[in-house]
Amino acid sequence: MKGQPRQYILGLGSNQGKRADILGQAIALLAKIPGVNVLMTSPAVDSDPVGFEQQPNFLNICLLISCYLNPDELMTQTAAIETSLGRVRSAERNGPRTIDIDLLFYEGGAWASSMVTLPHPRWSSRGFVVIPLGNLLQVAILANGSPWGWLKAEVEALTIGGEGLRAWQGPTPWIQQQP
Repeated sequence: MKGQPRQYILGLGSNQGKRADILGQAIALLAKIPGVNVLMTSPAVDSDPVGFEQQPNFLNICLLISCYLNPDELMTQTAAIETSLGRVRSAERNGPRTIDIDLLFYEGGAWASSMVTLPHPRWSSRGFVVIPLGNLLQVAILANGSPWGWLKAEVEALTIGGEGLRAWQGPTPWIQQQP
């Protein structure tokens, strides 16, 4: 591991099986990647499916981590976690899945490769990302003097609403896994 770790903001979602448990398992597996530190998790939202609507609701969160991996390396790790948790990729882009882990932002700014584009090109049009992200960015450590001040201002300027989103009132097994 070289250099300083960089922060990433990830979006996680699940609509198959015990959604909260799967999110908790994904976070635990992320924390087991050498050099990854899970710093903070947003409150969860229960969200209506977008695009392909004939499927169960999703449970979505945003997550702040730090690590030494570059975005391509982290993407490889998150894809392996998705596979280990039963994610099956299908032709239906917005179809059902046990887990979806999206890299949304990284402290290094922009990144474009054949594996991942950062910032995520569709983040600002997705309420199931914007609402948890806005909640995550309200935490004092991120709101004041962090590398995410620009993002907080951008999220606050968005006019996206909370249609089809509900605050999650169920279990949050990932909370006990926070450092």
